[in-house]
Amino acid sequence: MAGHSQFKNIMHKKGKQDAIRSKLFSKLAREITVAAKMGAPDPGMNPRLRMAVLAARAENMPKDNIERAIKKASAGDLENYDEVRYEGYAPGGVAVIVEALTDNRNRTAGEVRSYFTKAGGALAETGAVSFMFDHVGLIVYDKTAASDDAMLEAAIDAGADDVQSGEEGHEIVTSMEALKDAQKALEAKFGEPRKASLVWRPQNTVPVDDEAGEKILKLIGALEDNDDVQNVTANFEVSDALVARLQG
Repeated sequence: MAGHSQFKNIMHKKGKQDAIRSKLFSKLAREITVAAKMGAPDPGMNPRLRMAVLAARAENMPKDNIERAIKKASAGDLENYDEVRYEGYAPGGVAVIVEALTDNRNRTAGEVRSYFTKAGGALAETGAVSFMFDHVGLIVYDKTAASDDAMLEAAIDAGADDVQSGEEGHEIVTSMEALKDAQKALEAKFGEPRKASLVWRPQNTVPVDDEAGEKILKLIGALEDNDDVQNVTANFEVSDALVARLQG
């Protein structure tokens, strides 16, 4: 199975589905509020906010929740959130990037460090592993949006660097700088995408055995369960059998 990232999400979470969804909505709302505060409260004028709203819609977040999160940006008592990136190593030498929005850097850093330590890994300095990833734009469309050939042609015309079409849909990869214009061009042809965001894409993946893979997946699960953590990406491969067993 491909490396864990926004491209191939193999996270396994246990617990009540409503509790998981509530936590997810909270994280999505935080990103929407921060994006709205940093720019215009109009998704049409604020690319980051538009991407945050797309992510929320993809998870079926109610429209009222989205609008409330946008309005919260203008509130005078809004907490100030810092964007922080943590980098570290999981068991097997696997590189991990953790992105967070936090109102308390010391708390979040301590919690993230403890997750790595408990998993047998280690937190590293910023820049220690990010060179093993490409920071790129990702636009995702459902399979039904267009034929493979039509999507490939449109993506090339829009300035994309890569297009991967499969059973799960179309993934269009762009440079960070080209994401906004490529998204606009593709929307004109195929409508609103399922997702559009900046992601970390592993340049290569590291195969690990089931023992290390289970530890890594548990580490990622602990990280993603943290209220401050928005995204986790790692450059590893595990067997389909392990994923099936953990998800069973």
